[in-house]
Amino acid sequence: MMSCFLKTSVIEQAVQKSSHVHRNEHGYGTNFSSSSLWKSKNTGFVRCQSRENDRALMQQWKKTQEVRALKEMADSTATTITDTSISNGLGILEFLSGKTYFITGATGFLAKVVVEKILRTAPDVGKIFVLIKANSQEAAVDRLKTEIIDSDLFQCLKQRHGKYYQDFMLRKLVPVVGSLCESDLGLDANLISEIAEEVDVIINSAANTNFMERRFDVSLNTNTLGARRLMDFANKYSYVSGEREGMIMEKPFNMGESIAKEKATSEFPPLSYPVLNIDSETEIALDSKMAFEGNLEDHKMKELALERARIHGWHNTYEFSKAMGEMVINSMRGDIPLVIIRPTAITSTLKDPFPGWIQGNRMLDPMILSYGKGNLPSFLVNPEEAIDMIPIDMVVNAIIAAMAKHGIAGKPGIKVYHVASSAVNPILLGDLFKYSHKHFSSSPIRMHTEGVKEMEFFSSMDDFSSNIQTQVAERRRFTISGSNSSQRFQRRCKVIVEHAMDLARVYQPYMFFKGRFDNSNTHNLMEGMSEEEMKRFRLDVESLDWEDYITNTHIPGLKKHVIKWRGMPKQVQI
Repeated sequence: MMSCFLKTSVIEQAVQKSSHVHRNEHGYGTNFSSSSLWKSKNTGFVRCQSRENDRALMQQWKKTQEVRALKEMADSTATTITDTSISNGLGILEFLSGKTYFITGATGFLAKVVVEKILRTAPDVGKIFVLIKANSQEAAVDRLKTEIIDSDLFQCLKQRHGKYYQDFMLRKLVPVVGSLCESDLGLDANLISEIAEEVDVIINSAANTNFMERRFDVSLNTNTLGARRLMDFANKYSYVSGEREGMIMEKPFNMGESIAKEKATSEFPPLSYPVLNIDSETEIALDSKMAFEGNLEDHKMKELALERARIHGWHNTYEFSKAMGEMVINSMRGDIPLVIIRPTAITSTLKDPFPGWIQGNRMLDPMILSYGKGNLPSFLVNPEEAIDMIPIDMVVNAIIAAMAKHGIAGKPGIKVYHVASSAVNPILLGDLFKYSHKHFSSSPIRMHTEGVKEMEFFSSMDDFSSNIQTQVAERRRFTISGSNSSQRFQRRCKVIVEHAMDLARVYQPYMFFKGRFDNSNTHNLMEGMSEEEMKRFRLDVESLDWEDYITNTHIPGLKKHVIKWRGMPKQVQI
């Protein structure tokens, strides 16, 4: 979830997931979240959500954005943007220039790319305060250096600034010890005054984004209550789809709304539905944590989390807690202009700052990498359904463009942007695995082995379970030799099968999801850009060549930045 405040404005980002209701009015996806706060005279809040017919679903959009003049860049030597002929558009560079930012979650995937984009396109920004969870200021500085400054994401800035790169980064980035899980964000009282005085924009991207983390209390504390603490902080110092089908519209969640309610009230006669109350859900989580203390606490809290999410119509705790976080921010915004940005499944960079960069084993990648290693020869999936995915640089461009548009306007209200592909340029799941097969056939992960076979698809869990056990045993039979080969073979097969079954259980809702995310508002945002802004802040999802992107950009990026040829990480993130 990404939020921004213009003095008293916020930009927050969330992720989208979906659920089954015909003609839906809300969207929710699977990725990150962040929030931003703007300081100047205007106020605004943008929230983004980190997920998941054809072109026939694409609507005819009308251009609605007023043309705005852009100033020439004052310091042409400090930036690669030397073309000062831009005379209209949203005014993105004009908005970014000279402002001071406060960013949470900046060591994470999405916010890190936001930081890089801001510093590269508008190097004349003021300071960027970076909230970092650490035991001391020294530890925060160390994390800043190792997780941000030394990241290969910033190689373009390294090349631009040369030997002065670290000085530039330390001059712009100010590490701040704190946490979204504490009141006043855990900030020192003296530092709060400094931030309130200097900061123009607050961007909140802190979230629990581990897709396998299903503990109710952990997800609520960061994704829901963290959003409440952020709004408390903003107000004090003045500054998600579910189980759906059909077109999911760009509309916000209001307090107490749920997918279960939406589904029940769409029936005739209307059905009864459970009432969603965030305070009650919080009490359930805290009371259950105390009751479950002991060896089974973790397991029972995860079971409770899934139960509560599904009661109210969401697939998992992540979606559920992020949706409630959106409700909290919406209910507390007052006159703050609020923009909700909902990206679907975020993938590696398409072009900017260079193709294929990614951090962590994200939404779709555990399936792709397991398949490439020969450990997932079949899967529980409908190959005719679309998977909604979007490169991270397009998400970041939408965040910055929306921040500029609504930050300059400063009008109270709420606007939702889906940064998505399924309504205008869908990629079918069958094609995703076909393109993956094409890549791994010519460039296998494991050296000295043949490429993988084409993926087999199953529609029932029982059939998939039976098939995966048989296939794994067959493919591993001749790979182990020696006196203890039988025992090692059995252990290895058991691990692979358990991992495959876990993936099937987690991803089953998305492998059969029939929803599509309307992105009319995002298209209109793009149409308000000048020609130069369109080039620098690309949002043209319709032009994506999925086959080329998957085979030549995304999978090579996974190999280089995620597995690094040393094996696959265990944690799955979104």
